Amino acid sequence: MRVNAVIQARLSSTRLPGKVLRPLGGRSVLSWGIRAAAHAVDLGTVIVATSDSPDDDPVAQEAVRSGAEVVRGPLDDVLARYELAAREHPCDAIVRLTADCPLHDPTLIGQVVALWRSDPSLQYVSNVVVRTLPRGFDAELVRRDVLAEQNVLAAGSHREHVTSAIYTQPDVYRCAGVIVGQDNSDLRVTLDTEQDAALLDAVVAELGGGVPSWRDVVALLRSRPDLVALNAEVVQKIV
Repeated sequence: MRVNAVIQARLSSTRLPGKVLRPLGGRSVLSWGIRAAAHAVDLGTVIVATSDSPDDDPVAQEAVRSGAEVVRGPLDDVLARYELAAREHPCDAIVRLTADCPLHDPTLIGQVVALWRSDPSLQYVSNVVVRTLPRGFDAELVRRDVLAEQNVLAAGSHREHVTSAIYTQPDVYRCAGVIVGQDNSDLRVTLDTEQDAALLDAVVAELGGGVPSWRDVVALLRSRPDLVALNAEVVQKIV
């Protein structure tokens, strides 16, 4: 059973335009996510799904430089881009990652994949069914047939959020989650604002430019409330 990683990325973010190509510890934010996916166990091809707008040409170029495959589709239909990625790179399931989460932990991604491999009848697996990790370590697996079905059925905001019509229907789809023991969901290491950028810069300055461990990130933030305060007031956009 083949599982590919698909990372959605575009430059036209409304809150922080160009964020996926911002420098972080000597490399782009996008390349951090690509590297993490490449280090995850049991993942096949790493694909960046960006738009076919000329404005996103730099995203495609950076993805290739960072070792990923690239597919390009509608700017405002993210789900269609995922379906295109799965068609061009055949697989049995995809792992959905977002480029604005540069500290993705390969171990967490691998745990999501391993849970699905233990029971391939599961149609959706993630580490956010019950959120216990900081926002920024999200990994979601969708079975290939379910992705294709959603590409036909999903409408409205579900096409932007890709998986929201799956995990909100547990009576229709078999869903499962990876949960870590301690609740650290109050912490935030995703990139949506300048405050988020300041925190990520500080974390990388402390931990270095290697592939991060979520446990090391959490330990650092718990020991440094001054860092947590940098983006504590940022409110996540509601799905």
